[in-house]
Amino acid sequence: MKKSYIAVALAVSILGGSTLTSCIGSFQLTNKLLTWNRSVGNKFVNELVFIAFWILPVYEISALADVLVINSIEFWSGSNPLAHGTKKIQGEDGQTYLVKADPKGYTITNPDGSTTRLDFNPATNEWSTNINGEDVVFLAWVDDTHIRVPGPDGKFHTYTADQQGLYAYQALAAASNMAAK
Repeated sequence: MKKSYIAVALAVSILGGSTLTSCIGSFQLTNKLLTWNRSVGNKFVNELVFIAFWILPVYEISALADVLVINSIEFWSGSNPLAHGTKKIQGEDGQTYLVKADPKGYTITNPDGSTTRLDFNPATNEWSTNINGEDVVFLAWVDDTHIRVPGPDGKFHTYTADQQGLYAYQALAAASNMAAK
């Protein structure tokens, strides 16, 4: 009897280890839940929702679903089932844009019906768009904290991927606009 428990435990361990090996995953469900919480209100409301979701095990259930189901699907299929879909986005100009996500990137449909395609190349860590039949890189990840983007001079410049880097890029663009006038 004892040998059968050991055999079952060993079989379950081997099966679990082989199906979950190196499957870190993107935790898309849990991240979407956290992103939604950040958009609810000010930081005090966010904190209250956060605590309530831990008490009511909403975060625990979403994390468990990510670990056992969604991240496993992502590992074996190469794509996350929650990353796909279409959303309507309200632009700052008041118009509604349709954004469709797929494993390679995004297709943005403008209110006039025209589309823009944004593709990510994981081999080079580059985002590109197609202009007049030619792929044009508009952002490349150097590492986790640095990006390369084309400047007004046509050359790629490296910036930190934070607010300070954005300010530096804006300063370069503003200086270029002043020089052009």
